[in-house]
Amino acid sequence: MLAREDAANGTAGAAIVLPTGAQMRVTGAPGRPAVVCINGGQSAPVPGTWSASLEWLVRHISPLCPTVAFSEVRYRIKSWHSLDLCEEDARAAVAATGAQRTLLLGFSMGGAVAVRIADAPGVEGILGLAPWLPDPLEFDPLRGRRLDVLHGSLDRPLPGIPGVRPSSSRRGFERARRLGIDGTYRLIPGALHAIALRAGSRVVPLPGARRWATLVAERINAWAAA
Repeated sequence: MLAREDAANGTAGAAIVLPTGAQMRVTGAPGRPAVVCINGGQSAPVPGTWSASLEWLVRHISPLCPTVAFSEVRYRIKSWHSLDLCEEDARAAVAATGAQRTLLLGFSMGGAVAVRIADAPGVEGILGLAPWLPDPLEFDPLRGRRLDVLHGSLDRPLPGIPGVRPSSSRRGFERARRLGIDGTYRLIPGALHAIALRAGSRVVPLPGARRWATLVAERINAWAAA
């Protein structure tokens, strides 16, 4: 049985261990369409963590999206040099929700992971948040599904801090469009790469976080109502 709490609480249920050894925590009631939230990563292969950006988003938009359940994924290893492991963890999370309809919410490196698992049963599309869509990435798993992208206009890599330039995600989005994949691309003026950061036990929103939340909630509700 998956541990869950009502979305109105704004907090996730206790983490459960997936068959791969990764973890997942769920906000929302059983039987709802699932939004599986897939984290970013870094170059060095380090143990997975909960995403501050996704945690803040789920906490703030779950009351605005009462018809869905949110599942946050914590990888075993979060590195773009371990994408196969990240893919296994994300696929296990999709299967564990038991949902008939699933939207993948991929943040940063989670965008590439989401594309790789878009052919999982029940997945209807991806909402990429500042998604990393590298040139070698194959978009075939997305055929017949949607790719919607939101990206901060000020996003860019900084010394010691991963980032994804909007021009990079736009290039990936256009490659997907040429394959006939439907979707939308939208820049968020003044927004950075991350949506929130962790400071001790607190999750602190960054500039533009409220705008991120509004646009993400709008897109999720439009998908759930379709």
